[in-house]
Amino acid sequence: MAVSPHPFDSITPAEIVLATKILAAAFPGVPLRYKKIDIQEPIKSEVVPFIEAERLGKPLPAKPTRLLLVLFHRMDTMAFCKALLNADTRSIISAKELPKHVQGPGDPDELGEVDQLCLSHPAVQAEVAKLKLPPGVTVCNDPWIYGTDDPNETRRLFQCYMYIVATDHPENNHYSVPCKFSPVFDVHKRELVRMDYLPGGVDMQTTETQPWKPVETIQYAHDLLQEPLRTDLKPYIVQQPQGPSFNVDGNVVSWQKWRFRVGFNSREGLVIYNLTYDKRNVFYRLSMSEMTVPYGDPRAPYHRKQAFDVGDVGFGVTANQLSLGCDCLGHIKYFDGYRADSKGNPVLLKNVICLHEQDNGLQHKHTNYRNNAATVVRNRQLVVQMICTVANYEYIFAFIFDQAANIELEVRATGILSTVPFDNEKPGTTVPWGTNVGPGVMAPFHQHMFSFRMDPALDGFNNTVYYEDSVPLPEDETNPYLVGYTTEQTVVRTSGTANTDISRHRVFKIRNDSHINPITYKPIAYKLQTSPSQMLLSSPKSYGAKRAGFATKPIWITKYRDDELYAAGEFTNQSRESEGVEKWVQRKDPVENEDIVLWHTFGLTHNPRIEDFPVMPVERVSVMLKPDGFFTKNPALDVPPSTQSFNRSTLHPEPAATCCAPAERMGKL
Repeated sequence: MAVSPHPFDSITPAEIVLATKILAAAFPGVPLRYKKIDIQEPIKSEVVPFIEAERLGKPLPAKPTRLLLVLFHRMDTMAFCKALLNADTRSIISAKELPKHVQGPGDPDELGEVDQLCLSHPAVQAEVAKLKLPPGVTVCNDPWIYGTDDPNETRRLFQCYMYIVATDHPENNHYSVPCKFSPVFDVHKRELVRMDYLPGGVDMQTTETQPWKPVETIQYAHDLLQEPLRTDLKPYIVQQPQGPSFNVDGNVVSWQKWRFRVGFNSREGLVIYNLTYDKRNVFYRLSMSEMTVPYGDPRAPYHRKQAFDVGDVGFGVTANQLSLGCDCLGHIKYFDGYRADSKGNPVLLKNVICLHEQDNGLQHKHTNYRNNAATVVRNRQLVVQMICTVANYEYIFAFIFDQAANIELEVRATGILSTVPFDNEKPGTTVPWGTNVGPGVMAPFHQHMFSFRMDPALDGFNNTVYYEDSVPLPEDETNPYLVGYTTEQTVVRTSGTANTDISRHRVFKIRNDSHINPITYKPIAYKLQTSPSQMLLSSPKSYGAKRAGFATKPIWITKYRDDELYAAGEFTNQSRESEGVEKWVQRKDPVENEDIVLWHTFGLTHNPRIEDFPVMPVERVSVMLKPDGFFTKNPALDVPPSTQSFNRSTLHPEPAATCCAPAERMGKL
């Protein structure tokens, strides 16, 4: 008999098949097209007693109800539906049609169909014919989520951005040669809505498609480069002859006093569950809740160009299947995932998460200058990593744990800029909202805005958020030399927002008022080391801002609710406004000594450099969570010292002295 899944286990192939069987029986004779079949998060009040019994080694209570979430279209009416299923009883808890303006996420099958629909459409082929392309050259397209500029729009639309590409190599860079026509399709009716013509200058003026004037494509693939590859790079080999220091049991990872479960779903991708340190609760759940990429090109149709990569498609759906020696270096443990295709079949996502250790320099060191005695410890880290390809961009997400109980969320952006056509043949022709990256091609300014969702459980599930500012002491008798400074604390008592403030060294902390540190006499806490970032540049009046309220403030604090996981709301595709954190904070729930969620918005304002093309060197941004009074001293003191016998470093050989060296000549005098 198969063992039933743990409450935090990812969906199984059998559960995907079960969901399709339940719904097929509920809708006899009705063809269904599936957008998503995944685990619905277990009800927290049910799962906490279970994981607490696990942590304390006590008898386990009954497992929480195993819930499945299904999003699908009825193909007879094209209605978009949502169903919640009980996998234990194999029954439907609820099933409902959603309002007509609500659109579900895109999926690989649908994007492939849009691609074929576009390329085979007579109107598109007529535009391609006008290009008069030579043999060996064709067109391809990037189907983009349509966005929003009409509050009455209910059709499921895709905007196809077209590119010219040579067919002699699979990695020819089509982003180097954008076209000036862009068809819009209604995917349900499988019909062309209109043909947009793209502006080629600073204004909104467009032109008819003209014969293509060949330009030299700017390539990134190694075997298409004109210059030779470097020959002076020696191998860098990471070896652990005794194996890794981590242990993995299913999806449970144990390493250096840390213990957590690796989760995976089609929307957020990598999720960290039930994180403990030395058997103490730290966080219930950590995830990348949402991200949006609004473009700053004011010309139509680019005003609608705004991706919500989590809600519109999903990091789990777009996660790369990783390879040894390429994406992760060293001794690697991989985790697989599953998603459903449009027919409800399970699809294996092989090696979508990698786990490995890395050395990150020194953990701590001190040399007693009186006698030169030194204590030195290296900083070993555990990395849990996922890489997602969302059309042109790649995002590398890594949760990094160290031996001093620090947690880092590192995000790296790479891939290829989303380019547009631009008539820049005349020297000096530029625009104020983009960068020329090649002949006839421009990369618009844009932002990458991330929402990091933290569900804390610091020695318990009722916590408080406050922020601490460093300020000068008053210029009075208590500060006679005018050098003193102190801190001011502001407790967040009701759900709301807060700003970062570098000028006051503002630090946000999560504390448990029921647990007092015996030495500091203050509540135990973790501090959020934010990544101060420019917030959304779109006007508050714009649809872009209305749809991405989370990106207007760096800090949000809400009271926990089971169905509030995504910062921009459950459905982002063609949304008119967000149904996320900016709505939830309006409840003004009490959040002091409560079950709370902390959300941090951070990101990159990306005004492209020409060096970002044809493929972008990684742009790195990170957020850290650090213990602050959670321990009574440095928790990494028991890490063994760094020694040569342990690390086995090698010495670089010095060149032998030549016979004509000055010292030798002097010795012969």
